[in-house]
Amino acid sequence: MTPENKAVWSWTMYDWANSAFATTVMAGFFPLFFKAYWADPDYPSESTFYLGMANSIASIIVALFAPFLGAIADQGTAKKKFLFTFAYLGIVMTGGLWIVDKGYWQMAVLFYVLAALGFSGSNIFYDSLLPGVASEKKVDYVSSLGFGMGYIGGGILFLLNVIMYLKPDFFGIPDGATAIRLSFVTVAVWWAVFSIPVAIWVKEPEIHESVGIVSAVSLGWKQLKQTFKEIRHLKVVGIFLLAYWFYIDGVDTIVKMAVDYGVTLKFPDSALITALLMVQFIAFPCALLFSLLSKKIGVKQSVMAGIIGYGIITFLAYFMSQMWHLYTLAALVGLFQGGIQALSRSLYTRIIPKEKSAEFFGFYNMLGKFAAVIGPAMMGTITLMTGNIRYGIISIVLLFILGGFFLLKVNIEEGSRMAREYLSK
Repeated sequence: MTPENKAVWSWTMYDWANSAFATTVMAGFFPLFFKAYWADPDYPSESTFYLGMANSIASIIVALFAPFLGAIADQGTAKKKFLFTFAYLGIVMTGGLWIVDKGYWQMAVLFYVLAALGFSGSNIFYDSLLPGVASEKKVDYVSSLGFGMGYIGGGILFLLNVIMYLKPDFFGIPDGATAIRLSFVTVAVWWAVFSIPVAIWVKEPEIHESVGIVSAVSLGWKQLKQTFKEIRHLKVVGIFLLAYWFYIDGVDTIVKMAVDYGVTLKFPDSALITALLMVQFIAFPCALLFSLLSKKIGVKQSVMAGIIGYGIITFLAYFMSQMWHLYTLAALVGLFQGGIQALSRSLYTRIIPKEKSAEFFGFYNMLGKFAAVIGPAMMGTITLMTGNIRYGIISIVLLFILGGFFLLKVNIEEGSRMAREYLSK
């Protein structure tokens, strides 16, 4: 294996490593366990509110610090140092969920928020290593490979954790609750072990003219202001980012709150877990199918299909009551989830100045961190106010409507032309 290929596979292994947190913890067992074990199961509306606010708080913290952290890392050879600082935080806090006793929902929320902060923060620097790992010709392939490795790696560990939960006796575990607590430990170990390759074989370009932290933070503010100014001149980029903010917020809310919704509606834990596994293993091949669809009908139309699909899923979820409803909706989420994420990034590359792609993608990633702020908080608040989680879930349709509305106004050809003209000035 050449050094370049070794670096590529080592880089993708970090996605394999930390996606276990996204599947087993964030989407799967934490909301399940939080509602039944740490929070009061007699007040499901309150636990939905607490979980929604926890997800929103974690996203806000990461989004606020992202430009500063990126600026600091860019001014010195520090991307990997920051990656592993945040990864260590996420690993320790995830493993720490093992010690949280029944009824201590406040401690569970604190550990979860810190773990989510570690997960999201490390991804900022993981993404920033990509240009040094892959050439311009290979960057789309390598990025997609990491995306796929995340689905597969996260899915494999989640499957093992599910078997531990359903068959605890086989593993010598006393009960299902202990199995779930142990699953948090397995995620921490998985995350730590499979992060080793990126530490050893992925190199980052050395920057000798480093600046101090205070200067780096100042540069972060200046860069953010400059990007805002440029987006004002590139109105197509601004409209797309507004659309993206709304619809990806809806997507992330569904991912993070779906299990909580299912538990509140009294679906069996085993059914909810099966549905999550369906999503995990359907999403990756369907992402590839969406790339083929974009060649047939265009990338914007394909993203719009994903938005409409998610809107329909959310509307149907309001009426969900039967087991087959749950599995059908899980299959539909798997159909659209990978495609809408991958093609959104692809569309964005078409309307930004190519020579400023790092700067614009930095802003894109920061905005992505602000996603899943409105949705979980809105769903949790409406559920608490009405006492009916069905009203909470259907409120998310509004995010897809707004996202689709603004995406309709995105003219890709005009955006490409404006990007080229901007560079020629």
